Amino acid sequence: MKDLEEFIGLIREEIGLPLTVADADRALHDLHGWDSVHLLWLVTLLEERTGRSVSLVDLLEAPSLAAIHHLVTVG
Repeated sequence: MKDLEEFIGLIREEIGLPLTVADADRALHDLHGWDSVHLLWLVTLLEERTGRSVSLVDLLEAPSLAAIHHLVTVG
């Protein structure tokens, strides 16, 4: 999941939010339908897909989906 489009697609398909790559830089609180439960689901999905542990603390500090993608792919 190195590609931002694939990452957003995962969220769209697995979490059910109608997001596009254009939404990636928007603040999480500005995403229609986004809430803290989605972040927990995302952590689980990312750990399953990458086989690595993902820091919930780091994700809680991330301002956007693009920032979360960066944390997961770059570290």
